[in-house]
Amino acid sequence: MEWKNLYRGLMMGTSDVIPGVSGGTIAVLLGIYDRLIVSINGLFSKDWKKHVGFLIPLGIGMLTAIFLLANVIEWLFKHYPAPTQFFFLGLILGVLPYLFHKAEAKNNFRTKHYILMLIGVVAVASMAFFNPNDGNVIETITGSTYILLFFSGFIASSAMIIPGISGSFMLLLLGVYTTIISAISNLQLDIIAVTGLGIAIGFIVMSKIIAFFLKNHYSSTFAVIIGLVIGSIFVVYPGFPAATSIVLLSVVTFGSGLLVAYILGRVEYN
Repeated sequence: MEWKNLYRGLMMGTSDVIPGVSGGTIAVLLGIYDRLIVSINGLFSKDWKKHVGFLIPLGIGMLTAIFLLANVIEWLFKHYPAPTQFFFLGLILGVLPYLFHKAEAKNNFRTKHYILMLIGVVAVASMAFFNPNDGNVIETITGSTYILLFFSGFIASSAMIIPGISGSFMLLLLGVYTTIISAISNLQLDIIAVTGLGIAIGFIVMSKIIAFFLKNHYSSTFAVIIGLVIGSIFVVYPGFPAATSIVLLSVVTFGSGLLVAYILGRVEYN
């Protein structure tokens, strides 16, 4: 078991709870994105034990963060939304140098790669113009509700594994985010199980697609990924705070996000 993945999972799980922030982005920053995709795909291969040893600690860390931090993140977004978002803005900006380094952009990128990057930026940045339907908690659970939750989990996890696209933001767009967060906080096992099944299948399907493109079109795939991450900046950016105290706090949290990205990059890439 690669128990070092526990803290990596904690970071990915924390980011996955937050609308606008992608667990895939954090996986890239941590230097495990390629390995994550390979391991998910390898679950059904003869080397499945090796991949399970990588994924289980990561999964434990993610689930721990999701269950323990759901209320904390809700509280932070309710009372300090701008500083919280500026922290993740710093984290996202901090990951960009490592993405360009990983892609060896200086040597490999041509005009077509920058066009693909721009397409990625526009695709995600356009989400900033959506008005997500936060929705009320669904009280009456029917068969159609379970179908909605399953496909919401599928779509969210497909987005979640792609750097720059937030699974939580997709849940907001689908109007089920508050229902799922409430279910996690109150341990409503039926909702958690149905959504979790959708998430698991979505991870497997999307990882196979990404693995194909990484294997056959590595530079082009990373160009799109970099564009998606840059585009997520426009989604996360909360606007300039009005109160001076919030401005100062946001500057501190933004700097903290950059520092965390730098430290993680030094630890993981050196």
